[in-house]
Amino acid sequence: MVRKAIRSPLVANGATDTVMPSEVFEWTTKDVSIWLQNAGFQQYADLFAVQHKIDGATLLMLSELDLRDPPLQIKCLGDIKRLGRAIYDLRNSHINSIQTSPRVSESASQDDVLLCVEYDQRRRLSISGEDVFVHLLIFYSDDPLVDSLSNSGDIHSVRLISRDELIRTVESPDTKAKSLAKLFIAFFYCLSSLLITAFVMVLVHDRVPDMKMYPPLPDIVLDNLPLIPWAFDVCELIGVALCFIWFIVLVFHKHRVVIMRRMFSLVGTVFLLRCITMLITSLSVPGVHLECRAKSYGTPMDKLMQAFHIWSRLGMSIQEKEQLQGVRTCGDYMFSGHTTAITLLNHFITEYTPASWTFLHTATWVMNLFGVFFILAGHEHYSIDVFIAFYISSRMFLYYHAYAYNHANLTATDDRIRLWFPLGWFFEAGSIGKVRFLFDHLVTLEHEMEKRLFN
Repeated sequence: MVRKAIRSPLVANGATDTVMPSEVFEWTTKDVSIWLQNAGFQQYADLFAVQHKIDGATLLMLSELDLRDPPLQIKCLGDIKRLGRAIYDLRNSHINSIQTSPRVSESASQDDVLLCVEYDQRRRLSISGEDVFVHLLIFYSDDPLVDSLSNSGDIHSVRLISRDELIRTVESPDTKAKSLAKLFIAFFYCLSSLLITAFVMVLVHDRVPDMKMYPPLPDIVLDNLPLIPWAFDVCELIGVALCFIWFIVLVFHKHRVVIMRRMFSLVGTVFLLRCITMLITSLSVPGVHLECRAKSYGTPMDKLMQAFHIWSRLGMSIQEKEQLQGVRTCGDYMFSGHTTAITLLNHFITEYTPASWTFLHTATWVMNLFGVFFILAGHEHYSIDVFIAFYISSRMFLYYHAYAYNHANLTATDDRIRLWFPLGWFFEAGSIGKVRFLFDHLVTLEHEMEKRLFN
């Protein structure tokens, strides 16, 4: 395969244009000197080409820091900026021209550029004296490998993957396939987070303080609220009711893929935070009615099995005879997982249903508050557990959606947003932002009923 020769746009037309190689990394020190003269930096031609022997490949690797620091140590700030910009444009021109060719020298590109090679079929290559199998699509940044690739005749395509290209790919408008891929990633992220949470709950059960030595801590709410034995079961029934309402909203909402992705990413993140708070500090049991004692599950496999038991039952303790074996754990107090679940469900239902549905919104908020009350009335958690759970869950929901609705403006004004909110950036870049209240299945069902009634 032959590389497509593309002349650098920074090489001025003239007598030198016909003798300089079209590929920048093939330039000699003399060619670099000619390029500097044509670009208006003739005062630095001798410094670059003669004193420091900078050729084309070396020129592409120079940065403004190299120009400013010894040994080049250019004194004029304007020249540093202009020359740095010229080298940057030359580098981009070289990268664009090289994407059509299967042979690339890594030293001619930036540090964050990879070589993506696509083969017609799985094959064997000799790299650095060793035989290796190369798959259909793989990324490389190794000069000996590039030399081996240049002699291969069955390469389908070669392209460079840079940081900017990866950002453009992530931030490109979501297609149906891209949205589904993000949904599956968020789903497995959430499942993994909940499984880790269950395993941490098993670990903290081993370390629960002895109730005889460490009585319940003073709590202004629990000390003045009498115990209601059935209260915690009612809280879980409220959670089940909220889940049922939310499931109906998801089934009929047109943008259910986007909403589920946001739900999975938020649930996964909040419960990962809960893992940290549970593991750091073990609080004493909040109620004397709770029969809690340190319990070791023996081998790591036993711990994993117990974690799977908790995970598969979503950490719920309600029991139906011969149908559901509930979960009873101790030590997982900071912060309340039940409060987190019902708070997030309430916020999702409120956010993704029309504002005119005031009755539903009022009902879910009342259920949320009563759920919190019944957790405290059952003396299953300290007041601080419930408060922190409500605060973190609601703040995370609001912060995430504030970013999701404004991610385009935020990332456009500050590149650091991608580092500050990597999860939100990955899931929401290219998304539609605020979704409209469209319930397509309801409309379809209404049309079907009209056809059957009037036809």
